[in-house]
Amino acid sequence: MAKDKWPVHGEITGPVVMIGFGSIGRGSLPLIERHFKFDKSRMVVIDPSEENRKLLDERGIAFVKEAVTKDNYKELLTPLLTKGGGQGFCVNLSVDTGSVELMHLCRKLGALYVDTVIEPWLGFYFDAEASNADRTNYALRETLLAERRKHPGGPTAVSTCGANPGMVSWFVKQALVDLAKDLGIDFDEPKQHDREGWAKLMKKAGVKGIHIAERDTQRTKKPKPMDVFWNTWSVEGFISEGLQPAELGWGTHEKWMPKNAKEHKKGSKAGIFIEQPGANTRVRSWCPTPGPQYGFLVTHNEAISISDYFTVHDKKGEVSYRPTCHYAYHPCNDAVLSLHEMFGAAGKSQPVHHVLDENELVDGSDELGVLLYGHKKNAYWYGSQLTLEEARKLAPYQNATGLQVSSAVLAGMVWALENPQAGIVEADEMDYHRCLEVQRPYLGPVKGYYTDWTPLDDRPGLFPEDIDTADPWQFRNILVR
Repeated sequence: MAKDKWPVHGEITGPVVMIGFGSIGRGSLPLIERHFKFDKSRMVVIDPSEENRKLLDERGIAFVKEAVTKDNYKELLTPLLTKGGGQGFCVNLSVDTGSVELMHLCRKLGALYVDTVIEPWLGFYFDAEASNADRTNYALRETLLAERRKHPGGPTAVSTCGANPGMVSWFVKQALVDLAKDLGIDFDEPKQHDREGWAKLMKKAGVKGIHIAERDTQRTKKPKPMDVFWNTWSVEGFISEGLQPAELGWGTHEKWMPKNAKEHKKGSKAGIFIEQPGANTRVRSWCPTPGPQYGFLVTHNEAISISDYFTVHDKKGEVSYRPTCHYAYHPCNDAVLSLHEMFGAAGKSQPVHHVLDENELVDGSDELGVLLYGHKKNAYWYGSQLTLEEARKLAPYQNATGLQVSSAVLAGMVWALENPQAGIVEADEMDYHRCLEVQRPYLGPVKGYYTDWTPLDDRPGLFPEDIDTADPWQFRNILVR
């Protein structure tokens, strides 16, 4: 698409405040410039590091060298979000910032808000005194839902709107519609706000569960050295979630649970957690290009929110249907090596963290989609197959992984501007047609693939295994033990 052909999706009438200027912040900046009309003199970026300040100085965008903390966020953000009138927009792309408190402040000030994760304040992820249940994304999501119950309606705050969580929730709905049509189900597509209708459609389609199935094949020009953690997106973010307990939405078809798995006592009870690190927990999954693969069961908000969203209750209020849902992530090979090195050193992170940019990578893609499984057509993968080469052509300052995230942030911002009084919303509740319409130009090929593969396939068969041969799509068969 020619530079002058990019659509302007709306006008931000107040200040734009971006918190965090790491890989996703840098990638989101040119998309904001492309697709919104706004007053650049009232945009400010806040980050404790000046490493990438040059990009802002070149554009005449203000920079504040500061960490947003529990002690300073009100005093720091209030004048920035209200300067000059209009409706401000807070784009939170940072780590160690309390998302729920930030969105509360923004909504109180009348500003719009978007983030890519329900982020806690510094110290949460590595709090040795907290229980594993308290360190889960389930617990973080419950704080968001409590805030929404306490303060319903009002200015829009879009929660967890990156590639995943975020975009994948829109993929789930499109994949479900595709599947229902291919199964010959007679149905009218549920409306955006018809949560019950969507859940009943998934039940009718016979979906037992969903993998957020991803394979990152981006390769570097040089081999990874020792004592560094390389990744294609935030290293701090990956380590934090990787050391949280493995976590998944728990479906009604499951007959077996790991011995070290725990159920939650409060809230929706849509998920469980396993008392071991997510980035050290492997599952069997499938993506179109590699076929069968191992992925890490890293905790993600969408695993809980999707299972919760597609839950069907009977007339007594009891759960009659719920799909299993979890991440099955194979990061780039250098990240796999970095994880192996870190866990081999008692979980102590390497002293150097580095995000591989588009100039350090030579080729590869990020194949990120959703695998709906257990139905009469076995399994259906639907998602983005974005290559590094195409990402370079589409937008500056990002690799394929980053562009899938930053373009979802863009879609979330557009939706918030078009629905400015929607209150606190999760990606599952947004208009997936509109969000994908905004995002698709940045996703490369977006396709669907059926597969006959099940977790019972491709096993060496040399050793006895405790598996369920009667039901291939049991978590018992998916978890690598």
